Amino acid sequence: MKDTIEVRHEGMRIGGEIVFTDDVIEVKYPYTEDVVGTVPAGQAEHARRAFEIAANYTPKLSRYERSQILQRAGELIGEKRDDLAKWLTLELGICHQHAIYETKRAQDVYQFAAGQAMNDDGEIFSCDLTHNGKERKIYTTREPVRAISAITPFNHPLNMVSHKIAPSIATNNCMVCKPTELTPLTCIALADILYEAGLPPEMFQVVTGLPGDIGDEMITNDNIDIITFTGGVPVGKIIAAKAGYKRQALELGGNDPLIICNDLTDADLDKAATIAVAGATGNSGQRCTAVKRILVQESVADRFVPLVLEKAKKIRFGDPQDPATELGCVIHAQAAELFEKRVFMAEEQGAEILYHPGRQGALLPPIVVDKVPHDSELVMEETFGPIVPIVRVPDDDAKVMAISNSTQFGLSSGVCTNDLNRAIAYINGLNVGTCNIWEQPGYRIEMSPFGGIKDSGNGVKEGVIEAMKFFTNVKTYSLPWPG
Repeated sequence: MKDTIEVRHEGMRIGGEIVFTDDVIEVKYPYTEDVVGTVPAGQAEHARRAFEIAANYTPKLSRYERSQILQRAGELIGEKRDDLAKWLTLELGICHQHAIYETKRAQDVYQFAAGQAMNDDGEIFSCDLTHNGKERKIYTTREPVRAISAITPFNHPLNMVSHKIAPSIATNNCMVCKPTELTPLTCIALADILYEAGLPPEMFQVVTGLPGDIGDEMITNDNIDIITFTGGVPVGKIIAAKAGYKRQALELGGNDPLIICNDLTDADLDKAATIAVAGATGNSGQRCTAVKRILVQESVADRFVPLVLEKAKKIRFGDPQDPATELGCVIHAQAAELFEKRVFMAEEQGAEILYHPGRQGALLPPIVVDKVPHDSELVMEETFGPIVPIVRVPDDDAKVMAISNSTQFGLSSGVCTNDLNRAIAYINGLNVGTCNIWEQPGYRIEMSPFGGIKDSGNGVKEGVIEAMKFFTNVKTYSLPWPG
C-alpha cells in the first residue's frame, strides 16, 4: 500500500449508541489482504434490540423535514467524497475511479428521494359513477410499517444501502440494516452521515455480524414487516422460505447478455465493443447487471471480436488506490480463482482465450474469451468478475432470444441494433426485467423501476419510486361528499 492505513475499529449503530462486542470481524483490503478495519461480531440479541427500538419509535418528520434530511445527506456525500471513495476502495478493492462513480450514484439516490418525499401520491375516487352511486368520495393515503429489515451485499456498499434507506426515510419508516461482513465500513459511515444530516438514529440502525449468528433474526424477528434483500440466489431462496408471510423484495443475481446484431456497420461495431467492455469490467464486473455474456451474430463476429480485444487490452489494471488504475480487484482471491477456473473450463469445451495477462490474488485482469459455448458454466452461472466472454450465435433473432433466455436468470439485457423492428422484437422477446437498446444492460437512473424475474428476483422492483410504494401500506377512507 502506498500509504499506511490506520485500521478503523467500528461499532454497531443501535438506537443512537455505538455498540462494540468482544469478538470482531476483520475487514481486509483485497489487493494486499491487509486488515483495514474491524466490526463487531454481532449476535441475534443485537438485531433483536434494534428491531424493538425501530418498532417502538414513531417517526414524526414532515415531508419537508424528510426531504431536507435526504437533500443534506446527498450534499454530505459530495463533501466527503474523497474519504468515502478511499474506504470503498480499501474494503471492496475496486479502483478509485469506480469508487468515485459510486459516490455520485448514491448522491442521485438522495436527490430523487428528496424530491419524491414531497409528492403525495394519494388517490381520490368519486362514488357517483354507476347506477349504484352514492354521494361519497374514497381517498387513499400511504402509511409507514413497523420496521424494515435490510440485508445488503458487498458489491455496492454505498449505493445499494442508499437504495434501501433513502426510500425508507422518504416514507417515514424505521430500518435496521445488516451489511455484509465483507464490506461493512461504508454502511456505518453512511449511517453517521444520515445522523449528521438530521435523521433520528432510531430510523436507521446498523448491526454487523456473521450470517450464521445474526442472519435468522434479520428474517424472522416478529417486529419486521418488510425484508429487502439484495444478494445471491441461494440466500434469497432461504430468506423466502424462512420469512413466510412477511413482505419481501428479493433482488438476486443476473446473467445479463449484450446482444450484437448483424445489421451494424464497422463504426457501430466499434461503439458496441466499447459498451461491451465497459459493461463487463465496470466495478470489476461485480454488478448483478454487468455484461456477463456477449452474444454476437456469426456474420459480424470476426469484425467485432478484434475491436473488443483492442479495448480490453487498453484497460489499465492494478493498484486500486492509484487514480490512473481503471480496473481493481474482485472481492477476494477465492472469487478470482473461481472465475479464472471457469475460463479454463470453457477453454476445455472449445473456447479460445484471446487475452489473459495473469491473475495475482484478487486482481483479475479483463480476460477476453471467444467462441464460448453458450451452455458453458462461464456464461450459464453468474460469473461476478471482469471476464469478457463472447458467444457466437446464429444470424437468426429467434434463436438468439432462445439462447439468451436459456439461463435461470432474468434481470437485464442490452441490444445493439439499428433496426427499430428488431429492437422491439427483442424488447418483447427477452425474458428480463430490463432491456436497453444501445446501452449496457445495467443502465438506469436511480429513480426508475429496476429488478428481475425468474431467479433474478421475485418481481418486486427497486428504484426510489417503487421502493417507496413497497415500504408503505395503503389505507383507504371515505367521506360523504354531496354535490
